[in-house]
Amino acid sequence: MNKGDKHYKSNNLQQDQHSLSSTFSNKLKYKQSKYFSMTEAKHIRLVLEDGTVFNGKSFGYEGTAAGEVVFNTAMTGYPESLTDPSYKGQILTVTYPLVGNYGVPGQEVNDEMFRFFESDKIQISGLIISDYSHEHSHWNAEQSLSDWLKENKVPGIYGIDTRALTKILREKGTMLGKIVFEDQDIELYDPNKDNLVAQVSISKPKTYGNGKHKVVLVDCGVKNNIIRCFLQRDVTVKRVPWDYDFTKEDYDGLFISNGPGDPKMCKATIENLRKILKKDKPIFGICLGTQLMALAAGADTYKLKYGHRSHNQPVIKVGTDTCYITSQNHGFAINNDTLPKEWNPLFINVNDDTCEGIIHDKKPFFASQFHPEASSGPVDTEFLFDEFIEMIEKNK
Repeated sequence: MNKGDKHYKSNNLQQDQHSLSSTFSNKLKYKQSKYFSMTEAKHIRLVLEDGTVFNGKSFGYEGTAAGEVVFNTAMTGYPESLTDPSYKGQILTVTYPLVGNYGVPGQEVNDEMFRFFESDKIQISGLIISDYSHEHSHWNAEQSLSDWLKENKVPGIYGIDTRALTKILREKGTMLGKIVFEDQDIELYDPNKDNLVAQVSISKPKTYGNGKHKVVLVDCGVKNNIIRCFLQRDVTVKRVPWDYDFTKEDYDGLFISNGPGDPKMCKATIENLRKILKKDKPIFGICLGTQLMALAAGADTYKLKYGHRSHNQPVIKVGTDTCYITSQNHGFAINNDTLPKEWNPLFINVNDDTCEGIIHDKKPFFASQFHPEASSGPVDTEFLFDEFIEMIEKNK
C-alpha cells in the first residue's frame, strides 16, 4: 500500500465520520424538537357533568367541545372509528393506552369514496386518550393524528387516566362532558336531543356501481365499507337521504344503514318503513337500521347504560351454539319483550343478553345490531351480506 492509498482511505474515514456526526446531530435536533413539542403541549381539561375533572395536555385542535362522553375498547382502527358517522356528537375515549403511532392514511378515492375512511371527515366532537405518540411510522401514513385533528378542528386530550374515566362511565353510565381549552369554556350539550341522523345523511340521492341487483340504501349515517360490501357483490346501490320516500322506488332489496343518536328521532324513516313492511321485498338493516325496523314493526327501544363500542362483542345466533365475535358501535337497543309475535331475536349478546339482531317469521326481513362489514374489526359475519343477496335472488 503506497502513501496515496493511505491518504485516500484517511480522507474517506474522515468523510464517513463527518457524515455520521451530521446524521447523529440531525437526529438529535429532531428528537429535541419532538421533546420540546411534548413538554410545551398546552394544558386542557375534561369536565364531566357530575363535576369530575381530568387535567391533560392538548394534541389536537386548540378549542373547546361538548358532547356525550363514550368509550371504545378496540386496540386498532382509529382512522375508521373517528370517521364513523355513528359517533356524531360524541367525545370518544380510546381505552387502548397508546394512540397515534401509525399516523393517518391519505385521502385515496375508490368508487367515489375515501378508501381508508368511513366518511368524508372526522365525525367525533373530541378525542380522549392516555398516551399520544408524537412520532408515527406506517407505509400508508401521510400525516400525524395531531395534524389530522387540527385540520378537522377536533380537540384532543392526552395524559389522563383513561382507565379511571372508563370505570366512571361503566359505573354511572355514559354522561355529558366537555373539553375545555384554557379559558374557552362551553356549555354541556346532549346530542341525543337532536336529530343527528339529519346532520350526517346525504342530502340527495346518489348511485354507486352498475350491478345486476338494485338495492336502495337509506342513509342514516352509512359507513363507506357497507357500500363497498354491496359493490363487491354485483349490486347497484342507490343511496338516498334518511327522510326520502323510498316506498315508490323500484328495487330488488332495501337496506337501512347505521347512524347516530336516538332512533326515535327518525320519524320519517320509521313511517316509510311501516308502509314497506306490508310488502314482501327483502329488507336488511344494520345497527341503527335494526332499531328503526323494530320501531316500525311496533317494538320499543331503550338507551343502554354505556353502550357497546368495541371489536370483540360476542353474539350467539338464536337456536344454535354458534358464537361470533363482532364489531359494534351503538348506545341504544331493542326491547325483546316488545317484539310483535311475527318477529324474533336473531342474535343475542353473550355479555348482557341484549338484542343483537331480529328476523321476521315468514318475510325476507332481518337485521343485525352489530357491524358485519366491520372496518375496523373482525369480519366473521360478513356472510350476512351474502344471505341478503340470496334473499334478493330468490325473491326475483
